[in-house]
Amino acid sequence: METLANLESFVRSAESGSFSAAARRLALTPAAVSRNVAMLERNIGVRLFHRSTRKLTLTEAGERFLQAIGGNLEALQAAIAGISTDGGEPAGILKVSMAPTFGITHLMPLLPGFLLRYPGIRPEWHFENRQVDLVAEGYDAAIGGGFDLTPGVVSRALAPAHIVAVASRAYMTGRTPPVDPTELAALDGIAMRSLRTGRIRQWVMRDAAGAEMAAVLRETIVVNEPAAMREAALLGLGVALIAVPDVLRELERGDLVRLVPRWYSDAGSISLYYASRTLLPAKTRTFIDFVADAFKRERLAERFAGSLG
Repeated sequence: METLANLESFVRSAESGSFSAAARRLALTPAAVSRNVAMLERNIGVRLFHRSTRKLTLTEAGERFLQAIGGNLEALQAAIAGISTDGGEPAGILKVSMAPTFGITHLMPLLPGFLLRYPGIRPEWHFENRQVDLVAEGYDAAIGGGFDLTPGVVSRALAPAHIVAVASRAYMTGRTPPVDPTELAALDGIAMRSLRTGRIRQWVMRDAAGAEMAAVLRETIVVNEPAAMREAALLGLGVALIAVPDVLRELERGDLVRLVPRWYSDAGSISLYYASRTLLPAKTRTFIDFVADAFKRERLAERFAGSLG
């Protein structure tokens, strides 16, 4: 019987066309992946890859072998991952990607309760402002908005991602509050440059009746992280157009005030993303359900909704 490690190394190398890329997905060294594939070839007596310094391509026999085991390997991995290593309890490394500001503010506080309930799970949480490739990079789940739903990835909506205008009370002292989004242009703006596109995002705001207006800020300060926008607003440096989750605590405490409160921009949904499998690993399923239950319990979808004013 061939080992699962050898079969995984073969399938991932075939999918990525590289031992190095396969190694990143499997959390191994390229040498280990190459060794596993060589062992597989030796054990079955067939050459599976044409190797060169630049390229890794399947032989005809390798193509047939990949077709024969590809789907079966995924089912086997899911079954193994879903089986308990400790009396039925979910266990293993849980690799999750999330935006830093959102994750630290809203997900990190859930961690003590999660670990108390599932002590066999070891979280590996990556706080990053980018859209990860769940399958290629070996993530169990990601939380964010606007992910491309590549084949094999599904999403579960958690809450709306609404953008609102905020400023500190100190900044607004002596200033006339804007009546609609067009009047935000008269105030100092705290803008954010996208790390992905290099551009400053422009927003169109709408009200409950469906009317729309462009919200154009003066670019007095430009940053590239929502936490920096929030802190700049708290320091009284101007107005920020920012997602409600990133300033919810400050709005509820009164440290920041919402300007043009009937208006918001719709940036889609905050969702949980995970690989679509017939049988999800127990660690992933429990994480998804735990987070969804916490959002419902804390009424976060309602509290994140800028459309409610």
